[in-house]
Amino acid sequence: MDEKLSKALDFSNYMVTLNNQKRLLNEKYAENLLHFTNGGQFTVTKELINFVKLLIDNHQNDDVVLTDDNDIPLIIDDIEAFYQDIINVYFEASNSYHSEYMKLKTQRSVENLVDHAEK
Repeated sequence: MDEKLSKALDFSNYMVTLNNQKRLLNEKYAENLLHFTNGGQFTVTKELINFVKLLIDNHQNDDVVLTDDNDIPLIIDDIEAFYQDIINVYFEASNSYHSEYMKLKTQRSVENLVDHAEK
């Protein structure tokens, strides 16, 4: 096989593997952003965090009704505790995602990418 063609094939394999690893890492991040409470599932987003903070700032502390990811209305008894929970979920997931992404960025071969994913 021609050397240029071999290098192009190797690079193509590397890029496909890298993109697959990035996709898997992003899916793991999305899973880590899920918060379950009162039988409901909430995806922790910046919008949810800001909305809950707005409720707290406006002294809406008693039995707040929020709709979860499945559009089910749920009563949140302690909105401040809920706020602390979702903040923790968001930062733990984001910090883990950043750490794993930085490790992934340093892998320069298909073998290293695959080995990294298995850890």
